[in-house]
Amino acid sequence: MEAKQVVVDGKDKVLGRFASQVAKMLLNGESVAVTNAEHLFISGHQRDIVASYKHKLDLKDKANPEHSPYYSRRADMFVKRIIRGMLPYKMPKGKAAFKRLKVYIGTPDELKGAKVHSIETKHRRQVFEGTIYIKDLVEKLGYVR
Repeated sequence: MEAKQVVVDGKDKVLGRFASQVAKMLLNGESVAVTNAEHLFISGHQRDIVASYKHKLDLKDKANPEHSPYYSRRADMFVKRIIRGMLPYKMPKGKAAFKRLKVYIGTPDELKGAKVHSIETKHRRQVFEGTIYIKDLVEKLGYVR
């Protein structure tokens, strides 16, 4: 059984709502490619969001720091980790679903002509509080191109 390839554009979408819908597609057996991962955004005050993720990066196991959780600072890997958190990753169906996920910064050449599936979330201007794009967040966390 071959999984159906679905291309989803992340430009100007709320990250949490977007990621939960992508996770549901993966659990339904579809293969998902997310493009423009750096243009997703998180709603909330920028100062609080950056402080929260900086705190996560500082968490280390005192006895064995190598066994601490790893959070990437690259935009595509950052989004992939968030989608993984919405899957039952430690179960076989969650691992199989996660293997069907591809996340890209920008749009790669092989996906330029593909039909893009639309996921509806609020637009950035409809969000009551402030927002921060993933590309800005990962730069504040220390990502250098």
